[in-house]
Amino acid sequence: MKHKRHPHAAAVCKAVAIAILFLFLLFPVYWMLATSLKTNVESYRIVPSLWPERLSLDGYRTLLRDGKFLVYYRNNLAVSAMAAALICAVSIFAGYALSRFRFRWNVILLATFSFSQMMPVISRLISLYGILRRLGMTDSHLGLVLAVSATQVPFAVSLMASFFDGIPRDLEEAAWVDGCGRMKTLLRIIMPLVVPGILAVGIYSFLMTWDDYLHAITLVRSPALWTLSQGLKLTYLGEVSDWQLINAASILGALPMIVIFFFFQKYMVKGLVAGAVKG
Repeated sequence: MKHKRHPHAAAVCKAVAIAILFLFLLFPVYWMLATSLKTNVESYRIVPSLWPERLSLDGYRTLLRDGKFLVYYRNNLAVSAMAAALICAVSIFAGYALSRFRFRWNVILLATFSFSQMMPVISRLISLYGILRRLGMTDSHLGLVLAVSATQVPFAVSLMASFFDGIPRDLEEAAWVDGCGRMKTLLRIIMPLVVPGILAVGIYSFLMTWDDYLHAITLVRSPALWTLSQGLKLTYLGEVSDWQLINAASILGALPMIVIFFFFQKYMVKGLVAGAVKG
């Protein structure tokens, strides 16, 4: 006799597998939060506790009173916002050009963009540092923004080009008949239709820049210009670390990414999915 299938059993197994996966992925975040609420005496125990025996907010109070941490936070916010704005501006015009103007090097250029994403970031740091040093732009937020943007622009341009490919050319031709020029057509007709793509590029760029460490540690030397990840490494990490302070700083540093992704998740997913559909 054939065994009957039990759809409920399959659904339960699927739910259990998803729960295990979520626990595996979220446990480091939970441990970071729990450690930020423990005292250092409890954190250094050989047998760790899963939850603090006594909740302590000393790490958060110390950070909020510490002027250095707030400077790092402000610098990280400024650099991430500037990089996201620059990448969005470049990707809009470059993506539109790749989508609408067909020239002999179009395919090669797109292949170059794809190839650049396969190269590790560290392999480009030496050349980026040399270029920015000749321009006198090392140890500055502007140089850091340009370096981070150069890393992310290829993906952003390719993504925006796919969005523009999904917009019918008939709309532009109708606008031209009514007397609109190409720039006016792009700004008033086409851009409102690719807002999900612009949001996806902006959020992606902001999150990637917020989490950047290699570019910052290579290009920025002045403590007053350090970003968050660089400041945490060079200020709070040492041979004997204050784990409560470090984990509290990590929680505060992760909050903007969590908030942005929580509120703009549907726009980001919608943008990435819509950009993959052409025609």
